[in-house]
Amino acid sequence: MTAPRLAQTPVVPANFRIRISFPFNIFQLPQRNQGRHDFATHIKSNTSRLRKNGPGVPPCFAFVTLEQWRPPRFGILDLPRSRDYRANETPVSSQPHPCSNNEVPDVTIAVPDLRAYYDALFAAHGPQHWWPGRTPFEVIVGAILVQNTSWTNVEPALKNLRREKLLTPRAIEFVPLTLIETLVRSSGYFRQKSKKLKAFVHFLGREYQGSLAKMFRAPTAKLRAQLLEVHGIGPETADSILLYAAQHPVFVVDAYTRRVLERHGHPLHLVRDGKRRPFGYEDIRQLFERQLPPDAALYNEFHALIVHTGKNFCWPRNPNCSECPLQHLLPPKPISYRPVPSAAPESTATA
Repeated sequence: MTAPRLAQTPVVPANFRIRISFPFNIFQLPQRNQGRHDFATHIKSNTSRLRKNGPGVPPCFAFVTLEQWRPPRFGILDLPRSRDYRANETPVSSQPHPCSNNEVPDVTIAVPDLRAYYDALFAAHGPQHWWPGRTPFEVIVGAILVQNTSWTNVEPALKNLRREKLLTPRAIEFVPLTLIETLVRSSGYFRQKSKKLKAFVHFLGREYQGSLAKMFRAPTAKLRAQLLEVHGIGPETADSILLYAAQHPVFVVDAYTRRVLERHGHPLHLVRDGKRRPFGYEDIRQLFERQLPPDAALYNEFHALIVHTGKNFCWPRNPNCSECPLQHLLPPKPISYRPVPSAAPESTATA
């Protein structure tokens, strides 16, 4: 038995690539109820056994498909072959395929088509009218109070501050700290968050004479760097202030964003100088900002739709993928192969 060969070298059109996938070994299937670890061990062991039988015995068969190729825009990405990993693109792996004769191909992985995600979410849910706030300063206060809590806990705190007419920078600056702590208690960590509100209004008065309009006119990079130096304001809070209050085109990354990307099998690891490291906040933010046009309204709506998806469909456990608008963008599920029972021999009738 010899391995089949092509009669001639195939011609691949421009902007296309050939994908070769090895689903399983055709000579012997794993037994039922074996886990993924046992399945991988089965492939390696059978590949070694078949190689010993001679070079003419193909250890695996492959699916060969022709697909359009677009060059990646964010460098070479690397995905670990973890137990829960599923991907809809060819990943770069440091581990050789058992049928590759210990040769690791030089393959790059395409980034997610974020515009397709936005179109699917917007068509299903429409505009979200986020961030909920009557004034830009109320948006800033909400961005600080929502840290490490849900929005349902922030709403009573904003209502209390609004009742006491404290939703202005000047009022927060001169009101006693103990009163702010009492009013924002429902948001959790109320003592720390009260100090953060004070720190922001002190920054606003020192750098921009207490004027939000003057602060919003500052260049995006400069203002972002200044906000990150304020006590209690991290990247997500700073970007929320820039996007929702100041209308600067800065994409906001949160836990929902990372969860949706990971669940859809997209890489959140980066290879630099031969070393793999997980994506940080800035890496994911640049992933969105480099693929999408710098439009504050688009970033606003996209982030709000991701938050809606994370709250209503993409839960940490038992996600509701069947009703999610992004279901058609999920990677294919791993196929469970079960041995086909052999037919029972027919009994011969005796005279």
